Amino acid sequence: MESLIVLFLGIALLLFLIIKVKMNTFIALIFTSVVVGLGLGMNFVEIPLSIEKGIGSSLGELAIVFGFGAILGRLVSDAGGAYRIAHTLINVFGRKYVQLAVMIASFILGIALFFEVGMVILIPIVFAIALEVGVPLLYLGIPMAAALSVTHGFLPPHPAPTAITAALGANPGHVLMYGFLIAVPAALIAGPVFTKVAQKYAPDAFKIKKELSAFGEVKSFTLADTPSFGLALLTSLFPVILMGLTTLYTVVMHDGVAPSKATGLDSFVAMIGNPVGAMIISLAFALWSMGWHQRKSAKQMNATIESAVKSIAMLLLIIGGGAAFKQILIDGGISNEISHLFMNSALSPLLLAWIITVVLRVALGSATVAALTAAGLVQPLMVSASVNPALMVLSIGAGSLAASHVNDAGFWMFKEYFDLSVKQTLQIWTVLETLISVVGLIMVLLLSLVV
Repeated sequence: MESLIVLFLGIALLLFLIIKVKMNTFIALIFTSVVVGLGLGMNFVEIPLSIEKGIGSSLGELAIVFGFGAILGRLVSDAGGAYRIAHTLINVFGRKYVQLAVMIASFILGIALFFEVGMVILIPIVFAIALEVGVPLLYLGIPMAAALSVTHGFLPPHPAPTAITAALGANPGHVLMYGFLIAVPAALIAGPVFTKVAQKYAPDAFKIKKELSAFGEVKSFTLADTPSFGLALLTSLFPVILMGLTTLYTVVMHDGVAPSKATGLDSFVAMIGNPVGAMIISLAFALWSMGWHQRKSAKQMNATIESAVKSIAMLLLIIGGGAAFKQILIDGGISNEISHLFMNSALSPLLLAWIITVVLRVALGSATVAALTAAGLVQPLMVSASVNPALMVLSIGAGSLAASHVNDAGFWMFKEYFDLSVKQTLQIWTVLETLISVVGLIMVLLLSLVV
């Protein structure tokens, strides 16, 4: 119990430093990590090592994914590609249904993309659509984030549901099928429906913005001077296509399980489907399609690249700081304390799995870490109670999305990309994630009555 008290005091300190003291978020996260580490009784020498491990493990992949993704998005935007895509989508779906169109597109892309990659790729396009239609970015951003989040939590081949499916011995096909049944209503409720509610209690967050600090000002274009819709869309979706082809190849050739030792064609497919590999290849294509092919000079392209990197530099540091805080909590033994709280509980196994995962999510920040930790804790319970393994996977998946807050990288990513305050991010993002989690649990319990 002492560890949990330290956790809550640490979160309170972090909020105080950011909101009241107005301290830089990255610095506040690192200072809080040190204080919480000391409070958890960690050895002095362990604290900097945990911080280093947290930042390194988080930014190792994200530095390329975010960096190249931001450059790709800015190349598409500066060439007029985002404007062309926005203009075409508005013409096809009409202004009345543009919110639904964004959510459907985000859901489809979210199946193949990691949450972070999907956000990086979609933000420039959604921002351009919002400007063209004349609506607040959040009006389209909330359905986009909801769609990306439900695919991240419920649908393989995303890391958490895939890993838990293997850990609990569930049927991947059942997880995918039931996951769709849960993800669709969750996305609708946490997307378009929640947007209407959020506009009433957090109206300041829904102001129309002409530029974002993490993205910059969108330039004005005449349609004739922009790339074709097909080329702009292909460039934007190139990472999706590469990852999707890899997923399809793995399903057809290896029954959905990647070979432990990839050689030959397997090795090549694995390389292009890895987020880092996909972003490197996609950026190389974007430099041609949105740069040289559009008769852009090297000076113009370098200016675009530099502005893109500058815009996400602080975002990367903040995500690293959040990962450092998460690692301190893990190394400080918070997960062990939580497991002892729920020993010998008489609750329904599906409900208990959800509660344990929610507590771990609140404590540790990472949805994937919370889900994998919970899977290990509830596996004996699932076997003894004869619970459907696929439903147990989805119950844990639902719990892993709940109450995202200051120790979650996704929280800071949403805050920075949408130019929100910490209070507004708690009002929008934290509630959105919790809605998905609760709807997911309800759907799992309903499915348990018939399967």
